[in-house]
Amino acid sequence: MREYLEPARYVDSAHPEVAAFAAAHAQGGDDRARAVALYYAVRDEIRYNPFLDFSDDAVFRGSVCLETGQGFCIGKAALLAACGRAAGIPSRVGFADVKNHLTTPALRERMGSDLFIYHGYTEFHLEGRWVKATPAFNRALCDRFRVKPLEFDGREDSIFHPFDADERRHMEYLRDRGSHADVPVEEITRAFREAYPVLYALRGEAPADTFGEKAG
Repeated sequence: MREYLEPARYVDSAHPEVAAFAAAHAQGGDDRARAVALYYAVRDEIRYNPFLDFSDDAVFRGSVCLETGQGFCIGKAALLAACGRAAGIPSRVGFADVKNHLTTPALRERMGSDLFIYHGYTEFHLEGRWVKATPAFNRALCDRFRVKPLEFDGREDSIFHPFDADERRHMEYLRDRGSHADVPVEEITRAFREAYPVLYALRGEAPADTFGEKAG
């Protein structure tokens, strides 16, 4: 359990800004209450943005996600895990391959697929067991795309809904990639390069519109 409490390269819980953010938001009388408070802080105060340069290792680091105020699923998961460790809660990152049946045309074009490998989430060790928390989509984004925001109570796993608010098929989990004390960046980027050649051909090119500013 010790490795899930210590700072890591990407789950960088010793970073001063991460420690300060955790201290400001980890309110509550026990680990579960503090984990829940941290979950909502990361979910909604950090904007989800998948239009990042994945060839830059910095986008996988929790502190960078916090400093920029944005991140994709892995960066936000790393930040939440880092905040958990800073608050004294054993935390780690987990990964799964998911199919997004409602991905936007812009994102599908950029990724070249609606399959998202190594989708990242956080796991907290609470009340004697590991519980999943998925802070990726902030509430404002969910409201814009009519996706049900993921809630977290510290007891039940918080994972993507299979259907959206209009009962359209949304997320489908296809493969469990396991849990880690830190983000396995080399493994992930190697897999990304194989799965998303279109994305890497666009390296460093930002889309015209910020993700979520225009639906569709």
